[in-house]
Amino acid sequence: MPGTVAPADDFDAGAAAETLRNAMTGFGTNEDPILQIMGNHTNEQRLEIAQAFKVAYGKDLIDDLKSELGGNFEDLCVAMLAPPRVYDARQIHDALAGAGTDETQLVEIMCTRSNDEIKEIKEKYKEEFENELEDDLQGDTSDYFGRLMISLCAGGRESDEWEWGDEEKAAEDAQKFFDAGAGAWGTEEAELNAVLCLNSPGQLRKIIEKYEELTGGTTMEESIKNECSGSLQEGYLAIVESVKCKPRYFARRLHNCMAGFGTSDSDLIRVIVSRSEIDMEEIKQAYEEMYEKPLTEAVESECSGDYKRLLLAILNPPA
Repeated sequence: MPGTVAPADDFDAGAAAETLRNAMTGFGTNEDPILQIMGNHTNEQRLEIAQAFKVAYGKDLIDDLKSELGGNFEDLCVAMLAPPRVYDARQIHDALAGAGTDETQLVEIMCTRSNDEIKEIKEKYKEEFENELEDDLQGDTSDYFGRLMISLCAGGRESDEWEWGDEEKAAEDAQKFFDAGAGAWGTEEAELNAVLCLNSPGQLRKIIEKYEELTGGTTMEESIKNECSGSLQEGYLAIVESVKCKPRYFARRLHNCMAGFGTSDSDLIRVIVSRSEIDMEEIKQAYEEMYEKPLTEAVESECSGDYKRLLLAILNPPA
């Protein structure tokens, strides 16, 4: 099952740009055409529309939207007009900026992107902020969590996605993971890091399976919760969960965004926008299985106004 946003048929970037211009001209803003265009075109098409807007009117579409819209609706529209890895780079920068570091945001991006995606994020980060991503991560994170971020930033994971993995090596690494954690007097985080950050996703799946055989049913997630804490635990869990089933990991992230008092709208926007063309249908299915209600129902109850309408348009593609 793919994402929920597919390319619009009979696409005409110039006509869409004109529609957006008309929606923002004169007294007040007509949000309906903005919703229609933003919710029914892919990222690639939206970027073409933004380029056509600049050519036709000599203005930046994002600047015009920012001057006409506000709040979460504006943030969502702006997020939808960034290329995916540029958006990731900006989100990482936001997580590192300010008084504290948003480790959860870092974990979500750094622990779930492929080697090629990490490489592109590093390039875009340098272009946007004139700093090396690794340097900024090193300056804002510390201890074993910092080492985890640097390991992931290095993009040293084996890239082969071989589904079944190497059985013998997987058994050895499962034993290493056990010896460094549950089987040790103290936790040897460097060894845990090496197993989680160097193996390909396909190989990691096999290591996780061998680990459960070795421990008589104790899951790797349970061991990580026993051996690690805080952001490091969150990072290790994100790697294991996303390797086992990425849609379930993102379903949990979405639930956490909306659980408790208030909604973490920046996180909600990021997950929905970044997964909308990849696996959002699977995430919706996983969400309903895990929390016994549709994702759209949760968004409906937590969000409001045009912001809610656009989120629902992304999640519910036209038939």
